[in-house]
Order: sequence, then C-alpha cells, then structure tokens
Amino acid sequence: NNNNVMSTHGAEACPVQCTELEDDFAPSKLGTKEYWEDAYNRELQTYKDIGDVGEIWFGEESMDRVIRWMEAQNIPENAAILDIGTGNGMFLVELAKHGFSNLTGIDYSKAAVELTVNILEEEGLKNVQIQVEDFLNPSTELKGFDVCIDKGTFDAISLSPEDREEAKKLYVNSLKTVMQPEGFFIITSCNWTKEQLLQIFKPGFELVRELPTPRFQFGGVTGNSVTALVFKRID
Repeated sequence: NNNNVMSTHGAEACPVQCTELEDDFAPSKLGTKEYWEDAYNRELQTYKDIGDVGEIWFGEESMDRVIRWMEAQNIPENAAILDIGTGNGMFLVELAKHGFSNLTGIDYSKAAVELTVNILEEEGLKNVQIQVEDFLNPSTELKGFDVCIDKGTFDAISLSPEDREEAKKLYVNSLKTVMQPEGFFIITSCNWTKEQLLQIFKPGFELVRELPTPRFQFGGVTGNSVTALVFKRID
C-alpha cells in the first residue's frame, strides 16, 4: 500500500475548458505540446518531492463510469485497451485494479510518460505498456485495440493553435487505424456536445451509448457540463 496522494480538484473539473466561438473554439496554449510538457514536468517534480500523482481529469467518477460500462458489457479482461493521452496514467492504474491486463498508455509528453512509469512502478504494475506517441501521427506498431479511451485529449487537440480542422480529421483517421473492427471508443469531453461529437466521428463510428454524467441547471436551462459517449468502430 503506497502513500500516493490524488488531487481530484472537484468532481468533474474540466482541465481543458475553452472559449467557444460560433462553431469552434478559440485557439489556446492548452492545445500546444509545450504547455503539456511544462505542466507534466511540474507534476513529475511534485510526484518526486511529495508523492502527489496530480490531477485526475474530470475526477474519479469519470473513470468509474467508463469501467462500470466496460464491466456491464463483459469486456474481456485481456481485451487490448489503449488510453489515448494517458497523462499521469491513473486511468491505467484503475483499469488494472479492475482486472484488465492488456493495457497500453500513450502521451506525446515525455514528462507525462516518465510520471506514469514512476506511478506504475510504485503501484507494482509491471505489465502495462507505456510509450511516447503523437496520436495524430502514430507509429505503425500502434494497432489492434479492442477498446480506446479518451478523457480530455481530443478536447486539448481541438484547441490547437495550428490547423484544428486538420487535427480533428487526423485524430479520427488515427482512431480508425489503431482500432479493431467492431471495437469500442469511449470519449469524455467537456468542450463538445453529444451532437457535435456525433458529427465529428460520423465517418467510421456509430453511437452505442451515452453514459450518464452530472447535470446542471443554470438560468432555467438544464444541461451537461461533461459528455461521455461510447462509439463502435464500423466500416
């Protein structure tokens, strides 16, 4: 039993909240590799200093709801699972605790990968694959996944100051490339609505399920600040 500290910073805090334009979002430093490399270098240092693993994006409930769905679907424990933009790797830790044994985490931040490697070591999880990968330009070895999970990574990519439309298309293409036919893609987003995500992932994916997320009321309007969807890969 280790002494890792976990900061959740609010149940469903959005780490990549953005300013909405008419059909898209204002570019932001949150869409740059440099921003995340700096952020994870700081988290890595904090982890080394006091054992704090850093923020759980969207809180622990966001992991629990995905795992509950996977277990309800009887996803096999040896299913090949990819965590896209793994950050501090805490989702991989949770999946491993629930018995899933064929886990891979990728992140384009070297510091994030180093942090994850440290945390996995501390947790005694030796069989988790973790590697530096830019998901928009994945290596040829990255393929054959039954389940792909994204919790905020697509949100961050959507904020890229470069060509965001191109980035979104590349993301969808990469997803098709790395997944098995009929595989599941589970996305948690605080920047995109269900309708917008259906549009973005329409080529090659169909909606299986919307996972319940906390609802809020503001000015007489009820809505969800977080959207969680399960898609199935189709041809």
